[in-house]
Amino acid sequence: MSKKYAIGIDYGTQSGRAVLVDLSDGREVADHVTPYPHGVIDEKLPGSGIPLGHDWALQHPDDYLEVLRKSVPAVLQASGVAAADVIGLGIDFTACTMLPVDEAGTPLCFKPEWRDNPHSWVKLWKHHAAQDEADRLNAIAAARGEKFLPRYGGKISSEWMIAKVWQILNEAPEVYDAADRFTEATDWVIWQLTGRFVRNSCTAGYKSIWHKQEGYPSREFFRALDPRLERLTETKLRGDIKPLGTKAGEVTPEMAKLTGLAPGTAVAVGNVDAHAAVPAVGVVNEGKLVMAMGTSICHMLLGTEEVAVPGICGVVEDGIIEGYKGYEAGQSAVGDIFEWFVEEAVPAYVKEAAEKEGVGVHQWLTERASQYKPGQSGLVALDWWNGNRSVLVDTNLTGVIVGLTLLTKPEEIYRALLEATAYGTRTIIDAFQSSGVPVNEVYACGGLPQRNRLLMQIYADVTNREIKVADSKQTPAVGAAMFGAVAAGSARGGYDSVVDAAKAMARVREESFRPIPANVAVYERLYQEYRRLHDYFGRGGNDVMKRLKALKDEVSS
Repeated sequence: MSKKYAIGIDYGTQSGRAVLVDLSDGREVADHVTPYPHGVIDEKLPGSGIPLGHDWALQHPDDYLEVLRKSVPAVLQASGVAAADVIGLGIDFTACTMLPVDEAGTPLCFKPEWRDNPHSWVKLWKHHAAQDEADRLNAIAAARGEKFLPRYGGKISSEWMIAKVWQILNEAPEVYDAADRFTEATDWVIWQLTGRFVRNSCTAGYKSIWHKQEGYPSREFFRALDPRLERLTETKLRGDIKPLGTKAGEVTPEMAKLTGLAPGTAVAVGNVDAHAAVPAVGVVNEGKLVMAMGTSICHMLLGTEEVAVPGICGVVEDGIIEGYKGYEAGQSAVGDIFEWFVEEAVPAYVKEAAEKEGVGVHQWLTERASQYKPGQSGLVALDWWNGNRSVLVDTNLTGVIVGLTLLTKPEEIYRALLEATAYGTRTIIDAFQSSGVPVNEVYACGGLPQRNRLLMQIYADVTNREIKVADSKQTPAVGAAMFGAVAAGSARGGYDSVVDAAKAMARVREESFRPIPANVAVYERLYQEYRRLHDYFGRGGNDVMKRLKALKDEVSS
């Protein structure tokens, strides 16, 4: 019997990547990245040039199809694997990334009559312009004593489905009326591949306030939000919700022609990028925190009990691995902060020196930052360049650096920003621990752990925990391929559960990052300073960040 393979497609913020994986051992045979032609749309609409408001972040749905058109044929060609031996396909996506579609599944932004309305486009996960709706939703839910609220750390995010839908209803009711459904982009791509619409339990649970036992919140709750939303879940959020690893359908003849896959190839229901990474590092039981580290960080943890943890993004039964309660928390900017510093704040001499040495600016800064001891820069920063996802759940918070002097060097600021993101992760771990959800081991995956050893040592020192790193550079895509193999099933050469798939396919590096006791002691003192700033600016001690943002909006309008 010939070897069997699956393809995992990881849809990120800037690009999509396909990985063809050997199902016998998890080996990545071929991978290919397709940058999104339209990227992140956050200033003006393509074509018309219509300007967007503050905190908007849109995407073009055809960019997702471009990944299918380019990356899937590319990995088949590069690997030399016959399409007949690729038995399954799975995808993962940034979330909540949502869009309005008509009855046929056509995105409204594809239609001439809606193209110039920003609300007809995909709202990317980091679209934060629905904060007013999120604030009202949280206030109403709290006043009503809605039992779902503690499952999400006490707050529903502006990044999630209901707030975004409500923003569309408030600002473009004509788009709301024209939408037959609001769908996660991950479910939309599966719909295109199979011709069947199903929702996945992961995004439904974490991003749309759905619960396996209780379903969506009540009609009465939605009526309390807005009478026009009363029947939202029965109408525009309707659709079967299937557990991860379920077969959504099969590749249609039309999509087989587009991608080069064989018609009838099993396709798993959609998934979230970070969540797909968990089994790919071999985590299929409780007490192990997985950090998917990139532009942001998603922290995932498995538990056996459903416990209310302040400021988490949610706890969902079967949300990550079947049979466990899946906890999610996160930081809304990590790699994005480092990128901001390099792109917007580094002096010309640094870029010139890096170019002269033949290295990238990040590497140049990291090498010099590595020469400093913890505390030597005299700096401490808050990691809120894109708001705070956990544990404060407030997109109106902004960044802070304390301790700058006329002698401060760029590499010192860079190190302070690296450290700030580690303090943010420590805050999340502390919230889990103090709520009775143990964090015994820490795993890291994504681009950052592969590239920046200093960053990972800082995380080990700040959290005082050993950190194991995924062997794969494309961990979410490998996880997505595992779910594709489960959708195919063992009878076709795949697996019958993701636990079985992980036993054969998951890989972590032999080398790990262990805390250095002397560093741990200094970082404990610095972390306490971070927490004082965190609580002062984040818990109402001084709302200067929000006043400045309001003033900015006032004078900009």
